[in-house]
Amino acid sequence: MFKVINESFTCKHCHHQNDPLPGSCRNHCVLCLHSLHLDEDGPGDRLSNCHSLMAPVSAYQNKKKGWMIVHKCLKCHKQIPNKSAPDDNFQLIIELTTPAPPPT
Repeated sequence: MFKVINESFTCKHCHHQNDPLPGSCRNHCVLCLHSLHLDEDGPGDRLSNCHSLMAPVSAYQNKKKGWMIVHKCLKCHKQIPNKSAPDDNFQLIIELTTPAPPPT
C-alpha cells in the first residue's frame, strides 16, 4: 500500500533542510541526493525494517519517468531507483551518469 508522506525533513547525510515537493512526494535530499531505506517492495510502501542511509550511486534517463537516481543502502546494499525531482542538484545527477576517469 502506497503511503503519501510529503513533509519537510532534514537530510541525515548533509543536514540540508528539504521542503515538501509540490504535486508529489520527496524521498531524497535535493542537495546531496541521499535517501533513507524506508521502502521494500515498491515506492511508498514503507515496509523496510532497515531504515539505513541510502547513497546515490548512479543515474540514468527513463523515457517515461525522466531522470532516475539509483540509491544503494549502506547497510543491506539493496538498490532502488527513484525519480528525480525538478529542484534536485542536477550537476550531481550528471556526475552520477559519468564514469569515473581511470586512475593515473
